[in-house]
Amino acid sequence: MLSKLLKPRFPSSAVGIEKGAASLVQLDRSRGGFVIKRASSVSLPADLIRPTFEESNISDPTELVSALSDLMTSAGLLRQRKWSVALPEASTRAAILTIEGAAGSRRELEEVLEWKTERAFGAPVNELRIAREQLPPNEQKQARYLVTGVRLDVLAEYEAVFAALRWQTGLILPRHAGEEQWLRNGHHGSGLLLTTHHEGFTAVLIRRNQPVTLRAVICEKEECDDELHRLLLFYRDRASANAGEEAPPVDRLLVLGELLDKGRVAQVMRETLGVNLRPLDAADVGLIIPAGDIPFDLIAAPAGLARLAW
Repeated sequence: MLSKLLKPRFPSSAVGIEKGAASLVQLDRSRGGFVIKRASSVSLPADLIRPTFEESNISDPTELVSALSDLMTSAGLLRQRKWSVALPEASTRAAILTIEGAAGSRRELEEVLEWKTERAFGAPVNELRIAREQLPPNEQKQARYLVTGVRLDVLAEYEAVFAALRWQTGLILPRHAGEEQWLRNGHHGSGLLLTTHHEGFTAVLIRRNQPVTLRAVICEKEECDDELHRLLLFYRDRASANAGEEAPPVDRLLVLGELLDKGRVAQVMRETLGVNLRPLDAADVGLIIPAGDIPFDLIAAPAGLARLAW
């Protein structure tokens, strides 16, 4: 009962916003997984959403309000008020921060976290909306935190749009945070999420349902193969250097977006980590999408946030 009182109740409906597209889903729980109850997507003008961490994101808020209203209407969810939202990946920053040594007090810990956050994100913390998740200690027993941030002025743009739609948005996270939920599903091995966007890709390594490595890579499409190869070599070398506990091999691979070719990713995984993996699809992660409905790549982020309702 205490758990039910303390644990926040998230909605089973979520929206994903990206450059050139927006999508929404409403999930229902089914035996052994989840099923798309309602879903819809809409193409947006190329210059309507300009995802960036430093500058304004929305060129015409009124046009975005209209597009999202049409999106809700097409899905039959015009009266839905409670939503979770996946923001564009490039509009946010995320990092795993490690605290070396023990902080003397709570205040000292906050000061260290603020300093590390500012260095990681390149912005003062008083200009950011910060979310933190404490992670299990690493092999050296050092405290670790998953930190996500978005500039207040950028967030205010999106929140003004949500207010115009009379939405109650209790959970606003970057795209990868929704997508990684499909690897945080009780599995005890290691899963790798690779999600692409117009600036490059984000890689999140999940082990025992917790992120252990998070890297944002900015690159052109033709550079993705080389950057992925370097990233996997880094993980392999780091895993072999940790003598305290042998890291389990990556046994799940989730590749989302258009910038990376899934077959090529599987090939690079074989060459660098010696694992033969097929990228997961919706059925593999327990999501049932009705035939002819929206592609998994487009709704993985909002659907991942919607599954937090359970």
